[in-house]
Amino acid sequence: MLSLVLTVLILYSCFLNNGSCDLYDELKELKTEFDIKLYQRLAESENRTNLIVAPASVSISLGLLQFGAQGNTFTQLENALGYNIHDQRVQDFLYTRYEEVTNSSQGPVVQLACALFVQAGTHLSPDFIEHTALWANSSLRKTNFSEPNRTAAQITEWVTSNTGGGEADSICLDTVASPLNQVAVVSTMYFKSLWQKKFSFTDTQSLPFTTAEGFTLKVPTMYHMAEVNYGQFHTASQEQLSVAELPYLGATVSMFVVLPSERTSLSQIESHLSAKIITVWAKSLKRMKMDIFLPRFRIQSYFDLKMVLPALGITDMFDPTEADFKGISDQGSLYISEAIHNAKIEVTEEGTKASGATAMVLLKRSRTPIFKADRPFIFFLRHANTGSVLFIGRVTNPSE
Repeated sequence: MLSLVLTVLILYSCFLNNGSCDLYDELKELKTEFDIKLYQRLAESENRTNLIVAPASVSISLGLLQFGAQGNTFTQLENALGYNIHDQRVQDFLYTRYEEVTNSSQGPVVQLACALFVQAGTHLSPDFIEHTALWANSSLRKTNFSEPNRTAAQITEWVTSNTGGGEADSICLDTVASPLNQVAVVSTMYFKSLWQKKFSFTDTQSLPFTTAEGFTLKVPTMYHMAEVNYGQFHTASQEQLSVAELPYLGATVSMFVVLPSERTSLSQIESHLSAKIITVWAKSLKRMKMDIFLPRFRIQSYFDLKMVLPALGITDMFDPTEADFKGISDQGSLYISEAIHNAKIEVTEEGTKASGATAMVLLKRSRTPIFKADRPFIFFLRHANTGSVLFIGRVTNPSE
């Protein structure tokens, strides 16, 4: 089972009111491109560390802000996201995907929430309040940014209540007392699901994992033999990689594990990622019975999006003098002082830590093809019906 806590989700659908599948396909690709570009920017800044991010979740928050943005602030958000949120067909498209992906009757549990913490005393536009109430389980909350510790505690409490009730890490704010009105954007998603075929605790063993620096570590590695979708590919520069799809219960969401060849670096594959490439991979995989070796891993990433989104052309909303959010409040001087992304993932045999388990050695000879993630790899969670890339990350050292 896998548990994820992240800043929200973006959703796709082929059914648009008075729309077409052509528009659906265009929006789907634009959204996936935004997701991947955000991941690539984060991957560059984080260098060779473990990483987990929900780029699609960030765009739900940005979509909500787009409702209240005007002028160049609106244009930057529209250019980065690839859509105009005031288009009713786009709203229907996103809302339909939200409904489909959060439908827990299909297997995985997905809980999505988004909040704007607004400086107390700010008069908000009734139209924006109405949009917020209808937008992906969103809410508006008043706070006092002149008391950053109290505001941080308020945000932490909200995150805890919207991430499966687990313990949340304390939120650190950069905000200092300011005479200008401020907004903190916080969004979360909680994902939890059993594997369609669980790994057995008794088959987990300590096996070598070679880092990008060439160090070999012994890490708890899960194993099972299963029929999975699998394929081998080359990048445009002829770097080799293999992809295995590991489905969760209900098969509505799968984890795709992208494993470079021993001679290919992870960064070479990351720079190769695109919406079209991911679609090609997913459609080209073939059913195959394989020995699957996957290290247990747990990753937490914290990002200050104020340091990342400007690289995607979103700058004005963080500038007290340039931000234009008159659609949120006509009082002026409203800007985004905090944009927080906190992500966690834990991948185990079935969701429970296997402390104290004794594993059998599985280094048996077999003619069955082997997929062994014993070196740095990329993973992403993809919604089968819509093709949405929900989460993306990498494992460079499972023991960290």
